[in-house]
Amino acid sequence: MAPLCGLALVLGFVWFIWRLPAKQVVLDRDADGIVVLTGGSSRVTDALELLAAHRGKRLLISGVNPGTTTADIARENLNYDQLFGCCVDLDYSAINTLGNAVQARLWAESHGFHSLIIVTSAYHMPRALAELSHQLSDIALIPYPVLSGRLRSEPWWSDGDTTRLVVSEYFKFLYAEVRMRFEPAPADDDRNRVSDAGHS
Repeated sequence: MAPLCGLALVLGFVWFIWRLPAKQVVLDRDADGIVVLTGGSSRVTDALELLAAHRGKRLLISGVNPGTTTADIARENLNYDQLFGCCVDLDYSAINTLGNAVQARLWAESHGFHSLIIVTSAYHMPRALAELSHQLSDIALIPYPVLSGRLRSEPWWSDGDTTRLVVSEYFKFLYAEVRMRFEPAPADDDRNRVSDAGHS
């Protein structure tokens, strides 16, 4: 039994690695909204570029640190500061990928959106899509993976830190998949709020 479980884990990891994008994608369609999951370098900037290019009507930045203001993010993205007054919403509630998915559902429902572009790191995309699909079963999800400089310039197995990151993400993905098989999508929670950047 143990050898079969080990083989399943190895084959699952190969499948997981095969799903990871090796290069930046080119979107072939627009969406109603854009959701970026914070945590990696350049994710927010890439999402703002998509918004500026009218690939979506609004942008949700999910998982913002409570100490970070709209002005802080705008200062780091001066080319897009005009977007923050009209089309960017901040979520301070999410503390993990499940929370990101819940907040994305509440946000999409509040705006009547039926399609979302999802922006997160390439290695995080499989788990993000799994959690979002569980929460947003009736909404089309369009992945826009962001490749970090390290993943873009060298294979993941050539660096110890990157290898540990990818392996760790694989086990987090497995855990999420198992959990979602036994857990229904959470009900709306009035404590979860998405704040409008225009009023922050």
